[in-house]
Amino acid sequence: MEVVTLHNMPQNTGWIEVVCGCMYSGKTEELIRRLRRAQIAKQKVLIFKPKIDNRYSSNQIVSHSEQSLPSIVVDNPSEILNLSKDAQVIGIDEGQFFSPDLVEVCEELANAGKRVLVAGLDQDYRGRPFGPIPKLLAVAEYITKTLAICMVCGNPADRTQRTTEQHELVVVGARGVYEARCRKCFVPPTTD
Repeated sequence: MEVVTLHNMPQNTGWIEVVCGCMYSGKTEELIRRLRRAQIAKQKVLIFKPKIDNRYSSNQIVSHSEQSLPSIVVDNPSEILNLSKDAQVIGIDEGQFFSPDLVEVCEELANAGKRVLVAGLDQDYRGRPFGPIPKLLAVAEYITKTLAICMVCGNPADRTQRTTEQHELVVVGARGVYEARCRKCFVPPTTD
């Protein structure tokens, strides 16, 4: 039986890859690494991010370790579909901020023979499934769950602890607003 890896995937077919995890786990860094490899291979790459994510740059995806790639800012997933006609590889960062339509858009792009890479949080600050990422996990051919280091005890962390009193589902922020936590050290909010 032949083992199928990203290096020997059949030509002329598309697929979906999801990189998910908590804050500070290296999701965007891994997305950038994969997209750079595609660029080195001279593949036509387009990168998208949601308008809401303007933490580090308004026109680049940027990791917490300050790696970056130019990106196109969009309001909704249908724009990705319309702009990606000539692309071979589509990168999407912060997928959790998009509407549920992101799943259908990714499926349509993959069905058209494109490689679709999506990075995003799989859980919100309450420890619950976040946005379209869980459904993308169900239809993706490749899934990578990244872990951070718990900022309390040093164990592997897969949860995002909000350290402020805000109770909105989406609060765009980084250091000072969120910490990576393990299962044991994560404290879910007492109110929704």
